[in-house]
Amino acid sequence: MKPVFLFLIAGLLVALRPADERVRVFLCGDSTMAPKLPIDVPETGWGMPFADYFTSVVALQNHAVNGRSTKSFITEGRWANVIGQVRPGDWVLIQFGHNDQKSTDSTRYAAPQTTYRQNLTRFVNEVKAKGGNAVLLTPVMRRKFDANGKFVDQHGEYPGVVKAVAKELGVPLIDLHAKSQAVIEQHGPEGSKVLFMHYPPGMFPKHVKGITDDTHFSPYGAALMASLVAQSLVEQGLPLRNFLKGSDFPEKLAFELPKVYQPYFRKDTFNIARYGSKADGITLNTQAINQAITRCSQAGGGTVLIPEGLWLTGPLVLRSNVNLHLASGALLQFSRNRDDYPIVATTWEGQDAYRCQAPIWGVDLVNVAITGSGVIDGGGEVWRAVKKSKQTASQWAKLVASGGVLDDKKETWYPSAGSMKGAQSPDLARIANGKTPAELTEIRDFLRPNMVSLTRCQYVLLDGVTFQNSPAWTLHPLLCEHVTMRGVTVKNQWYAQNGDGVDLESCRNGLLENCTFDTGDDGITIKSGRDEEGRKRGVPTENFIIRDCRVYQAHGGFVIGSEMSGGVRNMYVSNCQFMGTDVGLRFKTARGRGGVVENIYVNNISMTQIAGEAILFDMYYAAKDPVPQAGDKNELPTIEGKPLNEGTPRFRSFFVHNVSCLGAETGILIRGLPEMPVSNILIENAVLQTRKGLVCIEASDIRLKNVSLLATEPTVMQVQNSQQITLDGITYPKTAERLLKISGDRTKGIRLTNTNVPDQKQLVELGNHVPKGALIR
Repeated sequence: MKPVFLFLIAGLLVALRPADERVRVFLCGDSTMAPKLPIDVPETGWGMPFADYFTSVVALQNHAVNGRSTKSFITEGRWANVIGQVRPGDWVLIQFGHNDQKSTDSTRYAAPQTTYRQNLTRFVNEVKAKGGNAVLLTPVMRRKFDANGKFVDQHGEYPGVVKAVAKELGVPLIDLHAKSQAVIEQHGPEGSKVLFMHYPPGMFPKHVKGITDDTHFSPYGAALMASLVAQSLVEQGLPLRNFLKGSDFPEKLAFELPKVYQPYFRKDTFNIARYGSKADGITLNTQAINQAITRCSQAGGGTVLIPEGLWLTGPLVLRSNVNLHLASGALLQFSRNRDDYPIVATTWEGQDAYRCQAPIWGVDLVNVAITGSGVIDGGGEVWRAVKKSKQTASQWAKLVASGGVLDDKKETWYPSAGSMKGAQSPDLARIANGKTPAELTEIRDFLRPNMVSLTRCQYVLLDGVTFQNSPAWTLHPLLCEHVTMRGVTVKNQWYAQNGDGVDLESCRNGLLENCTFDTGDDGITIKSGRDEEGRKRGVPTENFIIRDCRVYQAHGGFVIGSEMSGGVRNMYVSNCQFMGTDVGLRFKTARGRGGVVENIYVNNISMTQIAGEAILFDMYYAAKDPVPQAGDKNELPTIEGKPLNEGTPRFRSFFVHNVSCLGAETGILIRGLPEMPVSNILIENAVLQTRKGLVCIEASDIRLKNVSLLATEPTVMQVQNSQQITLDGITYPKTAERLLKISGDRTKGIRLTNTNVPDQKQLVELGNHVPKGALIR
């Protein structure tokens, strides 16, 4: 009987089970699969996260045990326990091989071509006899590289035997041997250590002296291996795949979401008070705190403690394996003396530049954290220029009286003449211009730093801390991998230009959850370098989960761009609230940027009092505030086509579900380029109470499904020079004079379906130059 037919029967048996019976899955194997006790932390068998990838319909029993082979699993009665429970329709996943190899141990050794083969055959046949579904898995790889960095397979004949038995008996095979090797090689000789148990002394009670183990998995490694198994269920079309758990995103299953390694730190604590720091708000503790950080790192890592109190400091340099921890009641105040911050080579808005050193600075670090419930203040008011239009009359008068200088128009205040001079030549500090730090001294006050700058760091954790009053961007991981931000609060004045909350630039793999942003510029921002320099770097920001976050005053709630020349992909944003932001979901770029933004998944977003657009795709970003100040104009540019080149950006494959907005200027604005339209956008299940409904210009393959555009303007939707636009199930006010206005001689394929358009009203208007047949109803 062919395997495909067998699986159809298995699926039918599952379907015919009583509703109160769960689908049962048995895992049989060794330590790489086995469940662990709390004392075993962080060791994790892949069967542990595998259970989390299924819905509650599945009852998973993990019978895998450390150190077992096919032989000992039988002789100890463990197989009898499993097979005695198996009933028709159950699934039994079988993976052995690590311990069958142990030729010096007669209790476990099973020769590959004889005993091992016989035992696997017995397992499969006995499962079949009970009406169950057996699945064979090749043994998972150990981590081993030779002196030249080439991967070494240590499993000999055993994987081949598993494959042969699966083929002979007609049962599914999951080749975890090959799949795990690919993952290990992808991480590389050094990077693959985080998949396994590589930890220094002093971290875990069970491993006081540390551990180097290339067989057993860390939580991160186990999750990756479990995902490989789940992916195989899908690839092979096995009925068990039907019970894999979904995610917050209809297009993705839970196991498909990014995996993030989170660092651990030694228990040793280095209290800054013991290094001479004083919590009097007067003593500059820069040297003492940096000494504590250095000593901690040199000792193998641990926690540098900022106790309760007010601690004044200049710039701090983080080190590898250090957790900078702020106790409850701790306020780390950065100096307001700009001379305390030397000019250094770094980046600014996606390009290499000289700036003043960040208050918190780290380069090429591994395992670094800032945690606790204290507050870090960047002293940003002594750095930032302020526009008169963003102040009340009394605030402006007080600011001018405090010192500083005004520009010729008396519309912008600068903290010093040097700051104003730098603003008049903003590109002067770009490294490409060839200036040296010494030549930039005159404008050093203009070179305001980002507050936390982490460059090329791996395994970053920011947890619980409040960051406030930043000179420029607040949190700036650049070229970092595995970034976790949890429970962080960022607060900047609403008028703080460039006061972004977090800017993730050319970073890979991360998690932001339960964070709060109240800022003067964009809240949560994704970037990847600017223009030619960004394209040359060529490192996208990718594989981030952003969930359960809140954004208050900000230019944008969740933002991509405009410096996205290296690309952005695989972003997962869910369960966020934007309250009082200028724009909600803000995706911005411009000609000259280049780069591709794709595979962006958004679900369950709530917004209120949005000043501009609730959802914005804009390829004409002009570096202006998204909502014009009094007296300013923010008119749409004339859209003319240009030749395609490497600087042509691209937005494609966005999937937006379940968005509600109470109050905005525009519900949805999509504005692409004639030579490169915004494409493949789905917006489904949205309720948007706004002045304007939909404005769609230069776009293709746009789908609105079950969208309520409760607009107050007479015309609800406008479509211009766009193709393949599907408007399915649109709800709109009864008072609307016009549901849809179509214009442009390149417009075609506009579909209006499942939408009530009363015959007695002419609610659709076609412009004079719209091709015949452009509207399909």
